Amino acid sequence: MKNVLVVYFTQSGQLAQIAQNIAKPLVDDPGINVIFHEIKMVHPFPFPWDSESFFDVFPESFQQIPAPIHPVPQEILNIKFDIVLLHYQVWYLSPSIPTTSFLKSADAAILLDNTPVVTINGSRNMWFQAQEKVKALLRANGALLKGNIAMVDRAGNLISVITIVKWMYSGKKEKYLGIFPKPGVSEAEINSAGKFGFAIAKALHAASYDGLQDELLRLDAVRIRPFLLTVDKTGSKIFTKWSVIILKKSGIRKKLLKVFVVYLALAIWLISPIVFILYLIKYPFIQGKIKKQVAYYKGV
Repeated sequence: MKNVLVVYFTQSGQLAQIAQNIAKPLVDDPGINVIFHEIKMVHPFPFPWDSESFFDVFPESFQQIPAPIHPVPQEILNIKFDIVLLHYQVWYLSPSIPTTSFLKSADAAILLDNTPVVTINGSRNMWFQAQEKVKALLRANGALLKGNIAMVDRAGNLISVITIVKWMYSGKKEKYLGIFPKPGVSEAEINSAGKFGFAIAKALHAASYDGLQDELLRLDAVRIRPFLLTVDKTGSKIFTKWSVIILKKSGIRKKLLKVFVVYLALAIWLISPIVFILYLIKYPFIQGKIKKQVAYYKGV
């Protein structure tokens, strides 16, 4: 009997849906024992979010500062898993605080040591730097990264900013004003996610994961819009400076966060379009570099 652990955190329910659909072929397989573990915070984050809470998690999210979580049940810790499917969201270009908290826990060190892992992120569109941070945390736990699946919002960058924020504040995954698409990962992609589970099950039974990522890519596990690689990297540099300042100046944290919100709005709506135009101008001269970056982030 093969043992599979499915780890996830969810607020809206989207990542739970993704986790269940990917795992369904594994659950249906009589030769596989699937256990789900939902990361639970000691002090839960609100959902729907209010504006103050939404931005207040920025510094800790970006700097990967863990918060208290409920421990993994002992009966799960006693099992040696053949593979772990780690599902996570991206908060401020970093893995979410619940994900970071799990990966920095003593329980994760037990569960992940010398264990194959497939990462699955459900995010707006920029997950590249967050995945690098997850990879570092997996290495610290002795995990063996064998696959990656990125399920993202396919709407345009600026459109998805509007729809995701509306979703986070209302708690409703629905069309906005009758003209904007539904936020998040599409229902069609979530419903068809079982195809990844079949690929993982095949590798699991063969006890070989060498070609798993190639098979996942064949199934469209990772689609990259090259411009977003540049935005993600630039945004991470900016977030580094802001998060350090806000954490250092704790006495005026609320004031600094308000300034950060204004800056972020300007960066998204004014600076981002300019960066895109400059990217288009430079593209003929950097396309070789971009292709290498795309190939890297499609791999593990």
